Amino acid sequence: MSAPRRNVELKAIDRDPARTLERAVALGARDDGVLVQRDTYFGVAHGRLKLREESPGAAHLIAYERSDEAVARESAYRIAAVDSPEELRAALAAAAGVRIVVDKRRRLLLWETVRIHLDEVAGLGAYVELEAVAEPDSDLSREAAQVAHLREALGIADADVLEGSYADLLAPAADPELLALARAAVSHAYAPYSGFPVGAALRTTDGRRFAGANVENASYPQGQCAEASALGAMVAGGGGEVAEVVVAAPSRELCTPCGGCRQRLREFTPAEAPIHLADLERVRRSTTLAELLPLSFGPEALA
Repeated sequence: MSAPRRNVELKAIDRDPARTLERAVALGARDDGVLVQRDTYFGVAHGRLKLREESPGAAHLIAYERSDEAVARESAYRIAAVDSPEELRAALAAAAGVRIVVDKRRRLLLWETVRIHLDEVAGLGAYVELEAVAEPDSDLSREAAQVAHLREALGIADADVLEGSYADLLAPAADPELLALARAAVSHAYAPYSGFPVGAALRTTDGRRFAGANVENASYPQGQCAEASALGAMVAGGGGEVAEVVVAAPSRELCTPCGGCRQRLREFTPAEAPIHLADLERVRRSTTLAELLPLSFGPEALA
């Protein structure tokens, strides 16, 4: 299999689309017109997978991996042409589940090797995206410089640069009370050895909420994760089925449940229940148990 293609990307809120278009054209960018795109994201264990249906144009399946930081970032991706998007969409939805659908109107401009996207995203608003396409042997320094030059020329402010993807922004919002409980639990964590406090909060289908923090121990195997603490509180409080989960930590990297806690959650949580991964300021990514624990083994396997 050939190596994935790469580019350097930056995505930001566009406060003044008319001004951005004017500045891009003044830089010599070629206006290639408007595309209407629908991206259907599927649940996958690694990276992201989406079916893009485009008019004018064709359909493509795109698999990519990219960090979620609010900076210009490398994206590694593979693209496959699709002849029957309806059939493929149905098959992938049945096998992996649909995470979210993103509809957008995209104005495409080309400057050197950079694709400038002026996007109007349904349910979100106006954004500008810069994609500097890399040659196979590139060290990405040229592409990073191109993006930096365009960012300055288009007047993209630091505060407007986005983390994640449009799909992340459109994901179901976390329960505010659940977020507050998880973040409060962080401050009560007992983590003298790792120095990495974590809080978790669960909401049951009947509306009850439970929280827990990680509890470390000098004998390392005796420690307990935040998710396990929250589940223990839920069981002690009468049990139930988990409808939503928040995991929070003061970290710029995603704090995801460990393998053991994914299995613990599986005991009480439906596959499509939302699991929100947060820091102390924002939800950094929303996922599901099915994405975190594919091909899982649960209580029904013992029936």
